[in-house]
Amino acid sequence: MRLADHIKRLQHVARPVATAASDYTAGHAIDWHDHPRAQLVYAERGVISVSTIEGVWITPPERAVWVPAGIRHRVDMSGPVRMHSLYVRPDAAPGLFSQCRVVMVTPLLRELIRQAVNVPELYDENGPDGRLIRVLVDQLVSLDQAPLHLPMPEDQRLRRVTEAIIATPADNRSLKNWANDAGASARTLERLFQRETNMTFRAWRQQARLLAALKALAGRQPVTQVALDLGYESPSAFIAMFRRAFGVSPGRYFNPP
Repeated sequence: MRLADHIKRLQHVARPVATAASDYTAGHAIDWHDHPRAQLVYAERGVISVSTIEGVWITPPERAVWVPAGIRHRVDMSGPVRMHSLYVRPDAAPGLFSQCRVVMVTPLLRELIRQAVNVPELYDENGPDGRLIRVLVDQLVSLDQAPLHLPMPEDQRLRRVTEAIIATPADNRSLKNWANDAGASARTLERLFQRETNMTFRAWRQQARLLAALKALAGRQPVTQVALDLGYESPSAFIAMFRRAFGVSPGRYFNPP
């Protein structure tokens, strides 16, 4: 059975939670689709990007992406990926997120996910597997968010700017210089950034660079090369930015003690 057909079938399994585990090569993409169930996307190895029309969410180590039911999305792999998915029926628990989120994966949740992908599809809801799934759902309700979201604007003028920065994050042009390409004044673009992304231009560009860095580092690119590719004057400037965002250096982030 093709993987896509298998995933479709899991949406209708007569249990509150269905699970899947798959390996993907670097650069693999799962094209735009949606599910009748919510999905928790967790990369045990590698980095995954989940895109919707509203933005991009990144899952580096110890993070996952929550995708509510019915949200059309695309999944891209950076580096070889071992992906675990939980497909959660909307009525499985109250209080689950209604919007896409990057969430923290605690050590307990990580081990629950690892065990859950091995339970039978039609697990005994009153047996050990059923109890494991109930604990897992309880953990999902209390997930903490992580700031790894890049909001995308709807305004087409601003969209031209943001898509160009994503394509070439090293571009250091000021918002005033972007104005000619966008067909709007710098003041208009600044207002649009605040209104449509709730971020300043400078903060949005730094977030775009940070997420690009995570994908590049997942592909085992050297820190020096990543820093230069993202437009930083030196590796030390890039490492300082990374440390401010995550509290550790890039090397420690991807290879924790």
